[in-house]
Amino acid sequence: MSLAPETLAGAVVAFDLDGTLVDSAADLIGSVNVLLHEKGLPPLVLPAARSLVGRGARVMIEQGFAAAGEPLDAGETPALVRRFIAVYRDRIAFESRPFEGVETALDDLAGAGAKLCVCTNKFTDLSVALLDALDLSRYFAAVIGPDLVPAPKPDARHLIAAVEAAGGRADRAVMVGDSAADVGAARAAGVPSIVVSFGYTEIAAAELGGDHLIDRFSELPPLVARLLG
Repeated sequence: MSLAPETLAGAVVAFDLDGTLVDSAADLIGSVNVLLHEKGLPPLVLPAARSLVGRGARVMIEQGFAAAGEPLDAGETPALVRRFIAVYRDRIAFESRPFEGVETALDDLAGAGAKLCVCTNKFTDLSVALLDALDLSRYFAAVIGPDLVPAPKPDARHLIAAVEAAGGRADRAVMVGDSAADVGAARAAGVPSIVVSFGYTEIAAAELGGDHLIDRFSELPPLVARLLG
């Protein structure tokens, strides 16, 4: 059921991107596998590698190479990050799709007067490119990656900057994510956190310490209304 108009006037809902709004693991891990192939290393298998996604390109590449049996020296990583970005940009939405129910939930939240933003540890330009490719950009008043803030999630400043860029305040905001970084940023900013159970995390979603856990996006609008309405 849709929320009544103005139920969420003045509220901001901040979303993580990969593993929260979009199931992007296949394209991200596929891009890491291109790098591994170029180095003569075996590819990562997607189901087992999903938990590598979500903490930024550098960490994903370093863990990917370690999982393939070839840990990287610190000096090798910057060039591989640049190569990864080039590969990923070319295939950014080959297989990536919004999770089931995302667009309906975003429509309901926006229809109730909430401002929406993306607070992600993915670079801003890549985040915008992915959202554009999936026709999701139209929902968001701001997209803030780690390159636009002093420090990325779990630093509170990342979340606060995203909320303020959308025209809101932290005391009328909620963070929706799938990782310890999302929960940590919300806690540090004094913002309620909602964790999705289907994202990318090495720790079970129920053990991340979020304030609320949802299994599907249909649960989100009424929950946000209870928190911020």
